[in-house]
Amino acid sequence: MDLGLKGLRALITGGSKGIGLRCAEILIAEGAAVSICARTGADVDAAVGKLSATGATAMGTAVDVSDKAALEAWVAQSAETLGGIDIVIGNVSALAVADDEDAWKAGFDTDMMHSVRLVNAAMPWLEKSDAASITLISSVSGREIDFTGPAYGAFKAAITHYAQGLAFKLAGKGIRANTVSPGNTYFDGGIWQNIEKNMPDLYAEALSLNPTGRMAKPEEVARGVVFLASPASSFTTGTNLVIDGALTKGVQL
Repeated sequence: MDLGLKGLRALITGGSKGIGLRCAEILIAEGAAVSICARTGADVDAAVGKLSATGATAMGTAVDVSDKAALEAWVAQSAETLGGIDIVIGNVSALAVADDEDAWKAGFDTDMMHSVRLVNAAMPWLEKSDAASITLISSVSGREIDFTGPAYGAFKAAITHYAQGLAFKLAGKGIRANTVSPGNTYFDGGIWQNIEKNMPDLYAEALSLNPTGRMAKPEEVARGVVFLASPASSFTTGTNLVIDGALTKGVQL
């Protein structure tokens, strides 16, 4: 299937590893140009080197997405360099799973407001695109009460609600908005690898909850993200795609 991505310009936050990096790789393979950001400069440089190795257009900047000015500057710089913006993918989370006020502040600043600011900053370019889409990464923790902290689940649910509102508000402009809710996703340098090494009991508990007997690979989630973001999914807006290996039991009606 041709996803219609050739020549489009995509921005991905949290694009140096895991789901974000896999999204960038798939977009590059489909002919899109990509700009990524992440907190650690060395990781961004390594990812951009990998993405551009085939001659594709890829750029990246070290950005703390909770910093409004820095995030907006990256969006503007990316648009100028790429010649516009067609796709934004918001993939950063503070992963604040504690049950304290610091977790609520981190979740608001990073998960929630980074999503809002990313969309607002990109909107002038999205409005000029013939294939504009917004895809935000939520979580199954936004659908069900689980062992994560209350702030994490609450903000992931809020992101889904926010995207649904965007879909309705922007439909007349031809701008689509969706969310993807992954289940536990394992990759090198990711939170679940860290938990496996340092909190083996919690890792075993989480693994036991999934009837597939394993966690997702980042590319399994990324394929769904890229499809929703692509013109091949042109009439899909306001949806929340759950990719969790049957982990959650709630029925999404």
